[in-house]
Amino acid sequence: MRMTRLLIALCIPFLLSSQALAGQHLAAGAETCLECHGDVVSADEFSASVHGFNGCVACHVELTNIELHQEGELMPGPVKCVRCHKKETAEHYSSVHMLNEIGCTTCHATIHSQQPWKGDKRIASAKCAECHDEVSEEYQQSIHGKAVSKGNFDSAACLDCHNLHDIKEIGNTQDHRVRAFHTEVCQRCHADEELMKKNGVYSIAFETYLKSYHGKNFELGYPDLVAGCADCHTSHSILPDTNPKSSLNHENLVAICGTCHENSSAQFVKFYPHGEMTDKANYPILYYTYVSMTGLLVGTFAVFWIHTLLWMFRGFVENREKKAALIAGHCHSMPDGHKIYCRFTKLHIFLHLLVITSFLLLSLTGIPLKFAEQEWATVMMNFYGGAPVAAFLHRVGAVITFAYFFAAIAMSIKFLFYRLESVADFFRRLFGPESLCPNLRDVRDVTAMIRWFIFIGPKPTFDRWTYWEKFDFLAVFWGMFAIGGSGLMLWFPEFFGMFLPGWVFNVATIIHSDEALLATGFIFTVHFFNTHGRPEKFPMDFVIFNGELPKEEFVEERGDQWKRYEEQGILEQYAKKKPSGVVYDFVLKGFGFAALFTGLALLILMIYAFTAGGHHF
Repeated sequence: MRMTRLLIALCIPFLLSSQALAGQHLAAGAETCLECHGDVVSADEFSASVHGFNGCVACHVELTNIELHQEGELMPGPVKCVRCHKKETAEHYSSVHMLNEIGCTTCHATIHSQQPWKGDKRIASAKCAECHDEVSEEYQQSIHGKAVSKGNFDSAACLDCHNLHDIKEIGNTQDHRVRAFHTEVCQRCHADEELMKKNGVYSIAFETYLKSYHGKNFELGYPDLVAGCADCHTSHSILPDTNPKSSLNHENLVAICGTCHENSSAQFVKFYPHGEMTDKANYPILYYTYVSMTGLLVGTFAVFWIHTLLWMFRGFVENREKKAALIAGHCHSMPDGHKIYCRFTKLHIFLHLLVITSFLLLSLTGIPLKFAEQEWATVMMNFYGGAPVAAFLHRVGAVITFAYFFAAIAMSIKFLFYRLESVADFFRRLFGPESLCPNLRDVRDVTAMIRWFIFIGPKPTFDRWTYWEKFDFLAVFWGMFAIGGSGLMLWFPEFFGMFLPGWVFNVATIIHSDEALLATGFIFTVHFFNTHGRPEKFPMDFVIFNGELPKEEFVEERGDQWKRYEEQGILEQYAKKKPSGVVYDFVLKGFGFAALFTGLALLILMIYAFTAGGHHF
């Protein structure tokens, strides 16, 4: 009992001292230090600081003997903030400040009287301004700086872009990480629709950026190739476009765009950087272009997909009927049924190979850009060796396309005008059976085909060209004006911007993208079915690769052409003495299968992007 009383008596002074310190929010032992170090910080200041509940030796851990310290034999070393602030120290260790030997106390100089921050961005920005005075002055005059100074902490301050401790090195180089930084930090706020709406800011700025060529390359991982947010808006001096000092003021736009686009002009800068094609009120031209292209897409696919489904069903029924007749012994043999006739010349085959090569090049390099938000698009782009390589290959495909297009023009001119005898002769050639120009015969063929689809008429026979083959041929001409024309404008924007307003590039982007989607979707579904996928041709029709057509197929599918050639006495001119060689067949048929499977793979990726991937027109 005596021992207990003695311990209580000894502890009472210490407990009373601790209670007094606690009343001042001071940790036990701090009053002893302040007896000598009152010139560093007062008790009131220290008690009100964020470290007030810590004792001095919580930071100065070396001071284990007060007597030796008072005698000067035991002195503290540099404080190691990492003991408590591990996360902040780790971030600071990899920051640009650490590289420049800027320690914790450079910013937190009043460490003994440090006040709670409470998220006031003005305090943090003022601290940055102590070293970065020129940049800070620009920032303070900007839209962001003025909003923060008024207490709107939704606006961006230094820490929102550069972080508090994990501050990365930023320069004016074309380094991949630097370029990405100038867009990623803007995305943090401007991709937040709720935050933008709350502050009355254009809420789809970043969404429209990602739809642009610049944004798509950013998403694919090549920000160093295109303009980021800061390239146009600058990093710190972000001002309303009505301000003469703003980079977006109409007096400054030519110079700003000219940093990337040489020979930028007053016409060129009429481009809509954030034009939204669904915004009828602000961008009526883009809106009606978008509506028109969407209508073309939906209308074309609706008509031809229905045509394909009807043909697929009717073709299966026909095949079953033929099989049943064969089993029942009701079959007929055609004399010389396997005799080979020439349908396409070597020039036709060569041009079609150019069509396939160019189309696949354009599709393989264009589709990843169209669906840049997809992970598979990034994989494909990296496989090519990057966006610059893909862009080069895309333009190679474009050049090949123009080559075969002009070759087709030359062949058409020769067909229509070579040894032309009269005006009547011209029209006979234009609307005759050897022409790819639509005529009244095609209307009758479409009607007969539909009647066959719904089991109320016989399957029609055709002449040299069917109505779907004519459509495919004419689609190339339409595509060249739509895709080719818009593609040239996007390839050489500075040239076209010399005499066309910049918003035509917005229009060209919509047309090029949607028309390319129409072309790829049509080729990989409708054309593939009409040519290779229909039951009587599956898995592939090789006529375009070797130009050969067996007599039985010739008579069955193009009976009118067979009769006409017989009547004209020219049928045997198209007979082949021997079929193409094995190696020739193997190479071209192998190429054909590779092209077919490549197209189907791209089709699957496109479908995935529109369904699971959430892509929109």
